[in-house]
Amino acid sequence: MTVNIHEAKTKLSELIRKAEQGEEIIIARAGNPTVFLKPYTQADKRELGEFKGLITISDDFDAPLPDEILEPFYS
Repeated sequence: MTVNIHEAKTKLSELIRKAEQGEEIIIARAGNPTVFLKPYTQADKRELGEFKGLITISDDFDAPLPDEILEPFYS
């Protein structure tokens, strides 16, 4: 379903209800589609420590960089 901006402002609650039920709502300006209205989906919660044991950091991670790498940054 495609509606213009004026109609969308007038019928926003109805359009939201239709989008929640799975209908595709496109809002157009002067006949040109500009916005796609769809229901919000909650992102999965991330667990603390989910990558524990999968990522390692080198012991010299914070050691100074060699001069040949630093030189382009300062010239």
